[in-house]
Amino acid sequence: MSGSAIKSTPMSADKQPVICRDCGQINQLAIEPPVKRCPACQSPRLLKHDELLELGIAHLDCDAFYAAVEKRDNPDLHDKPVIIGGGRRGVVSTCCYIARIYGVHSAMPMFQALAACPDAVVVPPNMEKYAQVGGQVRQMMQDLTPLVEPVSIDEAFMDLRGTHRLHGGAPAQTLVHLVKRIEREIGISVSIGLSHNKFLAKLASDIDKPKGFSIIGEAETLSFLAKLPVGRLWGVGKAMQARLERDGIRYVSQLQNMDESDLARRYDSLGLRLARLARGQDSRTITPRAPNKSISSETTFNEDLTAYADLEKHLWHLSERTARRCKKQNMAGKTIVLKLKADRFSALTRNHGLPNATQLADVIFETSRQMLQQLMKDKPGTSYRLIGVGVANLVTAEGADPLDLADPDQQKRKAAEQAMDKLRHKFGDDTIKKGRGL
Repeated sequence: MSGSAIKSTPMSADKQPVICRDCGQINQLAIEPPVKRCPACQSPRLLKHDELLELGIAHLDCDAFYAAVEKRDNPDLHDKPVIIGGGRRGVVSTCCYIARIYGVHSAMPMFQALAACPDAVVVPPNMEKYAQVGGQVRQMMQDLTPLVEPVSIDEAFMDLRGTHRLHGGAPAQTLVHLVKRIEREIGISVSIGLSHNKFLAKLASDIDKPKGFSIIGEAETLSFLAKLPVGRLWGVGKAMQARLERDGIRYVSQLQNMDESDLARRYDSLGLRLARLARGQDSRTITPRAPNKSISSETTFNEDLTAYADLEKHLWHLSERTARRCKKQNMAGKTIVLKLKADRFSALTRNHGLPNATQLADVIFETSRQMLQQLMKDKPGTSYRLIGVGVANLVTAEGADPLDLADPDQQKRKAAEQAMDKLRHKFGDDTIKKGRGL
């Protein structure tokens, strides 16, 4: 029976809409005594909520995304604690839920993570692979609605309101089928939050990870928020949380009982936002994000580098990686961007405009190398912990890298790179390398 058909049926006071998270069937089942298994498939994974059939704003969050992808690709890692990160001086990008049991968490210094979980398997991050998998998840979401707003590589909002007829069921039912499709076709798990606005949908997706599906309805909004610490409100960081606690405000219930004008007087515009969020009010719409404005690659070193030759070696590999990404997306850039991060975490960025858009590693490298040479002359002796290179001012690849009469060898280099691309596509990225890449 479809969700839309159920929605039109008057709800009995002693019954509640229930969806099976395994088969997706929706029923109206008695509240007392509670039904513990799906009448259709006998699964115990039932989701019950009075507003199950009405809510349509969702937040999807991939569970321990990087680690989940690595475990999918290497079954030997399935039951092991996995940390995604790199190097002795690096930090944890993410970790699986087994590692989290030992106290490992994102942004923890690697040496601390390994001290807490010495048996962990450390896997260097593969951002290109994660971006590809994240894109697959995103495409499945966009198959259901154009109103998908990415938050990061592994999470996004969806607006499924008004899609009952299109998908033959309520948004909750559509989301159950989406979760099953992601697990079946991509091989990772996700958690879902469903509510009546973005703020609450995001809160809901964090309630029962991993493989969670949680709902916050309009009727329960105030009571649900009241018991939360103020740090759970969107935009309240550690500094603001500490300030609120110094003022004796620790829980959202206290904000709910305060006058909006008083909060605005104390905390300016943030006070107004606190007053509204404490009551579950969020007027933000779900807006599909504009296409990427740049394509880039970067790497963090295990130890700071000072010598130009060492930095140049990394620059070539990053130029190749950026060029591959451009070609995969059929994009080219009119501006080359060089990024360096010094040992004191100060970021340095240099840009150079090109007469024609490019997607060639040779052009990206030669242009960024000149910027690197000049920067090191301007700042001699500086040590760097990160280098990155990218292209900006993106356009489609048609017409990129045209014939340059002032550079008679340019077309030869272009043809050589295209030939190498074909070999790599057929036999793998490590099949052939230029001399500087060895």
